[in-house]
Amino acid sequence: MDVAVGLTFTEAGWDGCSALARNELAQPYRVNRGNPLSAPPKIFENPRQKSFTFQHSKDGIHTQRFTMLYLVGLGLADEKDITVKGLEIVKKAERVYLEAYTAVLLVEKDVLEAFYGREVIIADRETVESESDAILKDADKVDVAFLVVGDPFGATTHTDLVLRARELSIPTRSIPNASILTSIGTTGLQLYNFGQTVSMVFFLENWKPASFYDRIKENASIGLHTLVLLDIKVKEQSIENMARGRKIYEPPRYMTVAQCAQQMLEIEEDVKKEGAYTRDSLAVGVARVGSEDQKIVAGTLGQLCDADLGAPLHSLVLLGRRTHDLEKDFLEEFAVDKEGFKEIWKKDYEGKA
Repeated sequence: MDVAVGLTFTEAGWDGCSALARNELAQPYRVNRGNPLSAPPKIFENPRQKSFTFQHSKDGIHTQRFTMLYLVGLGLADEKDITVKGLEIVKKAERVYLEAYTAVLLVEKDVLEAFYGREVIIADRETVESESDAILKDADKVDVAFLVVGDPFGATTHTDLVLRARELSIPTRSIPNASILTSIGTTGLQLYNFGQTVSMVFFLENWKPASFYDRIKENASIGLHTLVLLDIKVKEQSIENMARGRKIYEPPRYMTVAQCAQQMLEIEEDVKKEGAYTRDSLAVGVARVGSEDQKIVAGTLGQLCDADLGAPLHSLVLLGRRTHDLEKDFLEEFAVDKEGFKEIWKKDYEGKA
């Protein structure tokens, strides 16, 4: 008796089915005590759920796999931080892009290419925000990998890319990885004691945005720590070159913990004057999180104005008053002035939540 069998694979079985499709299996699929089936297959597709159904009967098996745009998180440090699943996707993708303006890895592009065994196309701000069609081109026919430092959804730009893919009926899938939002726990600060994350941009002579201040104040009002993400400038144009339409770019710049602390105090002391923090507020600076030469420095904001944490990338945490003794014990090891750190902790933080 001929038997027709229909199978549906969703997310849980997607990788296995993809392997079948890639290998283009054409051997007879034997059911009913080993008798080969010989009728033409029927295929039922469900791209919205990133699944497919294949039905085989009589003399064969037919599979259908949907190509898609993959957003692959790379982690924070080097080429080896990618997950096994992410690496498999990179190796099989038709094109591989590296987003290179919201964050940067601590290794060069050629190191990535040697490790992946693939060419990597740099996608700068202009490419991602204005020329996304080039990234999405043929993603309904071939797999495209879009590599993101940290986690794929650490920046709204990547969400926008997914939405544009949806408009073109291109399935997407994200492969998560460590980001600074979770890896900041390396400071010993407890993640559930963090409030809103803020960003600090480079100040200009006539432009010193202070929107970060109100969020820090809100966090401080309920005793929560604030993670401050620091600005990077990669392939940026000067105002003059932009106005003249000249494709001339400035050298890369990366904000340091010292610059961030200085700008924070400038806004507090010269603009806001609302006491959300002071020079004696405790803070933690981190650099190159996840790398072998990761660095952590704890002290007051005033002390961090003079801190040198070396090469990028840097981040800063302003401590809230909802603290735990374990946090103090952990941070003392990294304090600029251990005795001074303990005194300020006892006076301004201990039991203040």
